[in-house]
Amino acid sequence: MDFFAPVLDGFGTVLDPMNLLFCLLGVVVGMLIGVLPGLGPAATIAILLPMTYGVEPVTAIIMLAGIFYGAQYGGTITSVLLRLPGEASSVVTVFDGYVMAKQGRAGTALGIAAIGSFAGATISIIGLTFLAPLVASFALDFGPPEYTALAMLGILLVATISGGSRIKAIIAAAVGLFLATMGRDGFTGVERFTFGNLSLADGIDFVPIAMGLFGVGEILYNLEERHRASAEPVKVSKVWPSGKEIKQATPAMARGSILGFFLGILPGGGATIASLASYGVEKKTAKDPSRFGKGAIEGVAGPETANNAAATSSFIPLLTLGIPANATMAIIFGALLIQGVTPGPQLINDDPELFWGVVNSMYVGNILLLLMSIPLVGVFIRILRIRAAILAPITALITMLGAYTIRNSMFDVLMVVIFGAIGYLMKKFGFEPGPMVLAFVLGSLLESNLRRSLLVLNGDLGGFVDRPITAVLLVVFVVVALWPIIKSAVDRRKKAPATSDNEMDKEKV
Repeated sequence: MDFFAPVLDGFGTVLDPMNLLFCLLGVVVGMLIGVLPGLGPAATIAILLPMTYGVEPVTAIIMLAGIFYGAQYGGTITSVLLRLPGEASSVVTVFDGYVMAKQGRAGTALGIAAIGSFAGATISIIGLTFLAPLVASFALDFGPPEYTALAMLGILLVATISGGSRIKAIIAAAVGLFLATMGRDGFTGVERFTFGNLSLADGIDFVPIAMGLFGVGEILYNLEERHRASAEPVKVSKVWPSGKEIKQATPAMARGSILGFFLGILPGGGATIASLASYGVEKKTAKDPSRFGKGAIEGVAGPETANNAAATSSFIPLLTLGIPANATMAIIFGALLIQGVTPGPQLINDDPELFWGVVNSMYVGNILLLLMSIPLVGVFIRILRIRAAILAPITALITMLGAYTIRNSMFDVLMVVIFGAIGYLMKKFGFEPGPMVLAFVLGSLLESNLRRSLLVLNGDLGGFVDRPITAVLLVVFVVVALWPIIKSAVDRRKKAPATSDNEMDKEKV
């Protein structure tokens, strides 16, 4: 009963009228952002950060969490009806969802996606409820050496697992680490990389970086990309799938829930990787893989379940270890710090109202999303017809006003503009801003804990290996770092015998 008492109290927190209102606001905004191609939950949360200053921490985080998992629902609508993914994690849904829509099964595709999303999120929330306290109790044994190794592993995983070029991701992460060192040294008080600018003496604030890279940068990039005419949406007739179709999709939903839950926990993982992995698993386990890409219902059910499960489980490392698993979690991490809340193993005991309030708000939020996902399709399709040339300036204005209200400083506005230009150029040349933001967030954690560790261990690096948890994390770090080299060597060995066999066959001929 000691375990369930704070969990039940968390429902009381969610059902507070103000928290319930912000939960509804978050999921509706999330669905809207999911429908609008390109903007994404990370950019939206970054833009809305200044709005959270005037409300209670639990209320603010409930809204921001709702935006994150609500976007997973919204992205499905345009993937199915317009062949235009509103969110990166919905790209895979296009393969079979749009084909189903062209076959007159748009309602079935949307219905199975909504059911799968709800199932995946609910299973993941249950896992979060029971697993998060265990992770937090285990993490109480963490000291500065353990956090040093964990931060190193997190940065490496983000740089090596994230989509796109590995080299570009490592470069972006290195820039993020450099930015984290700017400002006054917390141990000695010496100013570093400030170039004599007093405004940089306290370092670069997280909010202008997030608002610039994900807000202004995304707006500029999407204005350039969305010049093509939008397709006419497919009409939705039958809304819900039949019992036979639900039965056919159930195994895919079960596999997607488990896969998404575990991939969401990993740093560098998240909804996009989970949806791609789920589609691959469904295609490999199917009796007839040729059906995929031609309207297979499992090709919608699996990925949609997986991306929502991953979106929810990514809160586990954030709330229990203070380690954000992806770019959106990094921005929510920044929001918690702004509110004076430090995520980590002590959060469950020190602030159970916030922890269980946020976790239980996901139950309520996903029920609201399930009830709204189909009825609001027509509204979202109309919103899609608003030209980007109208939406972009309004969004940019809100971003700049929000940046100014942080400290009533034009320097913050200037930083948003600078990082907006950097974000645009990064997207233009194939650099993802996610690794940079995550490295920036984890950089200060890495530096402070490394220096504390060296003080505790009297400068003896061998002391890291003497601690069991640190030793295991460092071994994982080395394996992840060397894995690409090992994999390429194994691939070359496999190709060598095949090549020699072909040459022998030619000689015989």
